[in-house]
Amino acid sequence: MKRIHGLEIRTTLPEICKPAHMALVIYDMQVGIVSQVKDAERVVAKVKEALHAARQARMRVFFTRHMSLPVELMGAFQLRMAMKWQRVEEPDQVRPWFLRDSPGFPIVPALTPLASEAVLDKITMSAFEGTPLNIAVRDCGITAVAIAGIAMEVGIEPTVRHGMDLGLIPVIISDACGSGDPEAAQRSLESLAFEGNAVVTDTATFTEVIGHATAPIS
Repeated sequence: MKRIHGLEIRTTLPEICKPAHMALVIYDMQVGIVSQVKDAERVVAKVKEALHAARQARMRVFFTRHMSLPVELMGAFQLRMAMKWQRVEEPDQVRPWFLRDSPGFPIVPALTPLASEAVLDKITMSAFEGTPLNIAVRDCGITAVAIAGIAMEVGIEPTVRHGMDLGLIPVIISDACGSGDPEAAQRSLESLAFEGNAVVTDTATFTEVIGHATAPIS
């Protein structure tokens, strides 16, 4: 542990991954999103492994879901994004994919949240924008956030960058992050690693580190 001016500066993974002061964010592992990823089965298995380890360590867990609003309530940003994703030329051609009660909206059954875990809905890319996530983690004394889910190049990168700007330490569980475009996802990962504030690890290392840590949450 590095120290200066009364501050503790955590630099190693074991120092950062203290279950009492870390949360796991499972990003948008929804039926309709997972089904679009080629190696979905592998990603779900890795996320499940990380989730199980976090639960065993009594780490706090937050799930996010991407939610579509009815077209009548979509603004310019949402319409532009939906047009791009749905490959349509006109806003009146947009069809909301992730309405709250639609078949693609729920978290995949393999990762069903527990009653003790939060599910936060959002219409943004960053999980910290327009959700209670920021105040919730700060109120619990959380200083680091591990993240897994889909998609690395679309929503996880902006969530990680937002988290850094909030003073949190993001830990990216890279092999538990799926993508729609593997090359774009790799560029995102390399850019975040280069920036220096985020920590990149894999599922096996993450589970080993938090398995050796204690979680004095009562």
